[in-house]
Parts: sequence; structure tokens; C-alpha cells
Amino acid sequence: MTTTTAALPTARGTHQAAWILMTAIAPAIWGTTYIVTTRFLPDGHPLFAALMRSLPAGIIALLIARQLPRGSWWWKSLVLGTLNMAAFFPLLFISAQHLPGGVAATLGAAQPIVVAFLAVALLHERLSPWRLGWGVAGMLGVALVVLGPGAGLDLIGILAGLGGAVSMGVGVVLTKKWGRPEGVSAIALAGWQLTAAGLVLLLPALLIDGVPAELSPAAFGGYLWLGLVGALLSYTIWFSGIRKLPVTSTALLGLLSPLVAAILGSALAAEALTLVQLIGFAIALAAMVAGQLVRTRPLT
Repeated sequence: MTTTTAALPTARGTHQAAWILMTAIAPAIWGTTYIVTTRFLPDGHPLFAALMRSLPAGIIALLIARQLPRGSWWWKSLVLGTLNMAAFFPLLFISAQHLPGGVAATLGAAQPIVVAFLAVALLHERLSPWRLGWGVAGMLGVALVVLGPGAGLDLIGILAGLGGAVSMGVGVVLTKKWGRPEGVSAIALAGWQLTAAGLVLLLPALLIDGVPAELSPAAFGGYLWLGLVGALLSYTIWFSGIRKLPVTSTALLGLLSPLVAAILGSALAAEALTLVQLIGFAIALAAMVAGQLVRTRPLT
């Protein structure tokens, strides 16, 4: 008789679990983006916000790492920086400004599904029905947590949300495909991409958005948080994890972002989560955990 179970491979063990927990810190930090953006940053400046999140953090990372790209990594850093940050950040901010937070978060939760199919096309991996199924379940769970009866739809916001999920998904898969040069630290890789993203965003941000007329101390604090913690720290952790973990299961950790955003939103509004939201929360967490496991078929 054949039974099916799911477990972490014995070769990973505690070491692999530690990498999963550490990597999960990054999307948990990204879950603060919506609150910071809506409560502290000036409205109508998505490109400027993306610039402030990427370029200063990238320069700081380069000063810390003291490593510049070599050879093909000049253009690879530009491609990855554009996908992971220069395109993703503005699309994230545009989606957040045109859609209720719940709709934007649900669209972002589609990223693990995008990554599952891209891993087949770009990494030549076999499609894992197990992780694909949990990706769909995770998106459903997030929808139950964050979508409310008053959730409205806006075409620009929907396109931006889906575009952001695809952009980051391609960036995650290519980051896994290209790896990291020997002897190069994760903070250096993050610095290359953040700096490249900032340079790509520099002219569009200044010409299209311009500098906000008024920048309050709260706005400065928001930019500092998004740059130093939401970009420099989180991407250093994220790129370290991508190197060690399967790409699709890593993407499933991204479900933490909308869940953290929902918890923060509920806490700041002093509102308890409803039963439906709690069920969705449990589904999303189950999907995230199950997505880290692999299926085994022992004979009994």
C-alpha cells in the first residue's frame, strides 16, 4: 500500500528550517509598506517614493560591501534591479493608491502562482502540483483576510497589482537562476540591484512626480523605514534565502506580507479580526507552511 506524506527533506533538517524562518523576516517587513505609505508618505508620488526606497539604500549597501559588479553582472544587476525594485516598487504604490488595501494585497498574493509557472519556463523545474495548489489556497486565504464587502475595483490599480506580481515573480526566478557570484555578499547583491533601480527611477521620478511640496518629519521617517529596513535589510535577507531555498517555496513566504498588513491595519483601527478573516488567516498560514514541505511516497 502506498501513502503520501509531506515533510522537510532529511538533508535540510534544522538548518533548512532556520533559513526558512530567517527568510520569512523579509516579507513580514514588507507587510508594513501599506501602512507606512498610506499614513506617512505624501499622496500622488509613487515614483518618488520608489526612488527614496531604493537609491539611498543601494548607496549605503555599496559603501558597506565595497564590492562592485564585474563582467555580466553589470547588466544582470540592471535587469534584476528593474524587475525586483524599479518596476515593482512604483507598481506597488500605484496599486495601493488606486485600490483598497485588501484588493491590492490579494493581487500581490498571486506571486507564488506566477513563480511556480516561471520556474518551469526559466529554471526547467517540474511543475509541483503540491506547491501550486498551496499557492492557490494561500491566495484564497489572503482574500478572506483582506477583502471586505466594500472592496472596489479600478482597472489601473488591478493592472498595476498584477504587473507588480509578475515583475517581482520574474525577478525572484532570475535571481535564483543567476545565483550570486563567488565571494560576493548578499548585501552587495542587494546594493547592486537597489542602486540600479534608483538610477532607473531617478529621471522619471523627478520629471513625472517631482519632489513633494511638503515633506513632514513623519514622511522622512517613512522614507527611512522603507529604505533602511524595507529595502536594505529585507532584501539582504531575501537574497540570502533565495540562494538556499527552493524558489517556489520561497515565494510562498510572501504571503506573510498581506497578513502582516492586515494585522497592523486591524490593530491601528482597534478592530478585532472576524471569524471569516481568522479562517482565511489559518488557510494562508497553512499554505505558507505546507509550501515549504515536499511530498514523499513511502511504501507501507
